[in-house]
Amino acid sequence: MNAPQGSLSLRRYGASHGSHAHPHFQILLGLDGVLELEVQGRGRRIAAGQGCVIAPGEHHDFESREGSRCIVLDTPHAGWARCAADPAHAEQALALGNYLAHALQQRGSLAQHYGPALLLESWQPLTQHAPRTTRYRRPIDWEQLAAWTQQRLHEPLSVAQLAAQVFLSPTQFAARCRRETGLSVMHWLRRQRLELALRLRDRGMSVADTALHCGYHSPSALTAALRRQSNASQAQ
Repeated sequence: MNAPQGSLSLRRYGASHGSHAHPHFQILLGLDGVLELEVQGRGRRIAAGQGCVIAPGEHHDFESREGSRCIVLDTPHAGWARCAADPAHAEQALALGNYLAHALQQRGSLAQHYGPALLLESWQPLTQHAPRTTRYRRPIDWEQLAAWTQQRLHEPLSVAQLAAQVFLSPTQFAARCRRETGLSVMHWLRRQRLELALRLRDRGMSVADTALHCGYHSPSALTAALRRQSNASQAQ
């Protein structure tokens, strides 16, 4: 049964039979021995696990003084035009080649049908046939989280509670907070306290009540925070 990807065979090489060319790709994978190869005047040696991709129309000649065995694929498959001379995964390719060499001699084997595609796969880098997947990252609505937080600043809030609101672990949330806001979680939380405190004071709420609503330990702690904010604003 011939596969649409090409014709696969096991060949033994010895003395040269002269230079020739094919209208299709010819791929060689060394199994044992050393094959001396000349393609378009360029020399190459193929040992076990090494290979060669001969493009359509390229003149080539083979010789092996001690004898060698190779898996040979004759194929029009355009994918081979993007492959380097040697397999990307030499050990796996050699194991595959030895299996195909055995399977090709078994009656009813599917090696001829599936072997060409498997051989191409062993030649290509993994990135060509296994694209990297991008993990979906749920966006954090920082404005919504800030509104939720400011309604609860009178309570002791933990990193875990904040992380749970955006369906992240505390570690993931801390990393995202640092990356997306430039602040640690505790610094971000202090900012929420201060922003709410400034709004409440602008509305005329007393320092004591504002401190209670915003989670400050005492009115003096709120006063000190507002003073630091004022000094920072004047310094800018």
